[in-house]
Amino acid sequence: MVTPPPESGEARRSVVIVSPYFPPSTLAGVHRARHLAKHLPGAGWNPIVLCVDEAFHAERLDPDLARLVPDCVEVVRTGAAPAALMRRFGVGDVSLRAWPNLREALRRLAARADVKAVMITGSPYYPMVFAPALRRLGLPVVLDFQDPWVSAWGAAQPALGKAGLAHRLGTWLEPHALRGASFVTSVSETQNRQLADRYAWLDPARMAAIPIGGDPDDFTALAQGLAAASPRIELEPGLAHFCYVGACLPRAAPLMRTLFRAFARLRAEQPALAAGIRFTFVGTSNQPSAEARPVVLPLAAEEGVAEAVREQPGRAPYLSALDLLTRADAVLLIGSDEPHYTASKIYPALMCGRPRLSLFHAASSAHGILAAAGGGCAFAFDDAAQLADLEAPIAAALARLASQPGGFAPPDPASFADYLAPAIARRFGAIFDHVSAAGEQGR
Repeated sequence: MVTPPPESGEARRSVVIVSPYFPPSTLAGVHRARHLAKHLPGAGWNPIVLCVDEAFHAERLDPDLARLVPDCVEVVRTGAAPAALMRRFGVGDVSLRAWPNLREALRRLAARADVKAVMITGSPYYPMVFAPALRRLGLPVVLDFQDPWVSAWGAAQPALGKAGLAHRLGTWLEPHALRGASFVTSVSETQNRQLADRYAWLDPARMAAIPIGGDPDDFTALAQGLAAASPRIELEPGLAHFCYVGACLPRAAPLMRTLFRAFARLRAEQPALAAGIRFTFVGTSNQPSAEARPVVLPLAAEEGVAEAVREQPGRAPYLSALDLLTRADAVLLIGSDEPHYTASKIYPALMCGRPRLSLFHAASSAHGILAAAGGGCAFAFDDAAQLADLEAPIAAALARLASQPGGFAPPDPASFADYLAPAIARRFGAIFDHVSAAGEQGR
């Protein structure tokens, strides 16, 4: 535990943020808690992060990411059962391995006079089940869904497989957790509507869609040389590099194929220009292991363009990924064929200042944000059958990005000001104000 910030003359109000993964963990879910831990004091709340000690994580760690967390943030780290032992019983989820430790730490924190609210962010989602017990202790609880716990994708998985069993368990546990929530947030309005459709008793007035957002201070830290331990991802000199950072989900495959078919069209029409283009994909497997299997390269091979594609399927350190974005000739943002899909990776892409090519479902909040910001070519579709119609315009956009790298104005900062980490923290601060005031009145 690090030293908490000094108390001011005013009574301190603390919120416990339960996030089993926290820097130096490399998983994408750490950024919600990381941003709030840094910026909530500006919204009048002192954050206390409750996480599992990194010694019990199975994934590779990212020490430079941990250096982005202010030293004054109070972090309570718990133990967990060893991953190697628990996997013999089919349990790998860190929150399940740390279940009794997290529960005991929450019990102790709930007894503190300064703690006025608890936020539980997922995934992993299992700590959300603590919500009813915390409410019985008089603490308001905000549940934050970074992705769906229960989804159509999970329902389609084999019933006896790991994903299918997790889905069935989620359908049982999710309503129990939600009944203990004072407020519910997710990253998109579509996700909130899906929750409300499942549970008619959920009050839409106690729900909000709040994206993960991004922190411009991360780019300041990068420019100041903070990435001391982060290896640089090399790019071949003399070529136009279109770079993608982040997981490539299974339902992104039709969109990736559209991109590669567009490139094949460009190669047939302008072979000299296409010969100077390289696509670099990093972190596509969403696994930290260097031995992770390629996800995008097989699709490129099937579309006949593998020679122009480079893929590093293992997740890169965070600042290495940001550095790659700043050096790209164009940033690629490829979504999913699902309308609800949003993507936290769009915010660093907006802040890095490089031109962009994006492809999302028209109903995705990501497309609306990127189209409004300018600074690139934003493509969208209402139905997957429309993707073939986008091949020619995407080919033209690839040609423009490769031949006129300076032909795009920077994105409008005002268009994404509401998605920067300080603004996101203010929105959560207002929610904590509301639920804590309601809790005091109900006592």
